[in-house]
Amino acid sequence: MTTLTTAPGSSALGARTAVPATHVTPQGAAWLASASASPRTTLALWQARPGATAVLPCGTAFDVVNVPVVLGRRVLDLLWAEGPGCGPVAVHRGRLLLFAAPGTAHRLPALLAWEEWGGSRTAPAPLCHGRGDAVTVPPLAAVSGPSRWLVAPGTRSPWLPGPEALLWAFVRAARAGGPGTDLGISIFPSADQDANVCDVSTRR
Repeated sequence: MTTLTTAPGSSALGARTAVPATHVTPQGAAWLASASASPRTTLALWQARPGATAVLPCGTAFDVVNVPVVLGRRVLDLLWAEGPGCGPVAVHRGRLLLFAAPGTAHRLPALLAWEEWGGSRTAPAPLCHGRGDAVTVPPLAAVSGPSRWLVAPGTRSPWLPGPEALLWAFVRAARAGGPGTDLGISIFPSADQDANVCDVSTRR
């Protein structure tokens, strides 16, 4: 499991300290690079430019579940307060990237559809990136900006949540918000029968 240090007296994700969590260790960099077609080349590029982002393929070392920040932070709080914790987590251009076990991108949309998750007004559809997809990962160094680590990888084999753990957290987060909240994460159906319905099982 990825280590996350908590400041004394703090409970919210944003209050957790940044030092070990927001910069990638050499072991974490090796794990990220293992997703690429040429890990040695990727590591060499990072050594030369530690402040640069990189594009890595999904589906082998990890999948990524991409959600709006408000929903993502609520999911993370639940995973840490009541669940098994989380794997690496990044912010990229206003979205939260939850690194998950390979295969999650294929399985999670079907599980969410079973829970009747969907509808543009009732629940943001998570974007699930798996085999055949690629994501932009933040720089190795802890930096401010549109792309940064919230929970950076620190080992060569970080623990990654699977689809069941994420399903539990998504549904709990949505129900905690309740219908009619301004968080936009309720899974309860809207009274508007003409609203467009988004089938997340087709979103990749």
